[in-house]
Amino acid sequence: MMNDTIASALSNILNADKVGKEFCLVKPYSKMLKEVLTIMNNKGYIGSFEVINDGRGDIVKVNLVGKVNKCGAIKPRFSVTMDGFEKFEKRYLPAKGFGIIIVSTSKGVMTHVESIEKKIGGKLIAYIY
Repeated sequence: MMNDTIASALSNILNADKVGKEFCLVKPYSKMLKEVLTIMNNKGYIGSFEVINDGRGDIVKVNLVGKVNKCGAIKPRFSVTMDGFEKFEKRYLPAKGFGIIIVSTSKGVMTHVESIEKKIGGKLIAYIY
């Protein structure tokens, strides 16, 4: 039994990217994982991804481009207000303006930069740089 699908998926992506593979298979699939992968794709950390239905919980095939230095899930899922992102940027990212923190807000899943622009807080999900 797996407790955290996002942490497992990010670990698989990081390990496959370090080895130099062209793609990796991630299982199981969830809606939150789809949102995280979509943000990573939009920011250029991974290539495209597709969901393969195998009848027992879907598998995601993620195409890698070799741009992930480090990624991981943030546990526990800290709550953060609009003006509290700087503390977590210092904790999880190597430099200001380098990398992203993915946040689940009331307006959907987005990066911490978009969350600051929209002036809303939320729960921290993952970091990528």
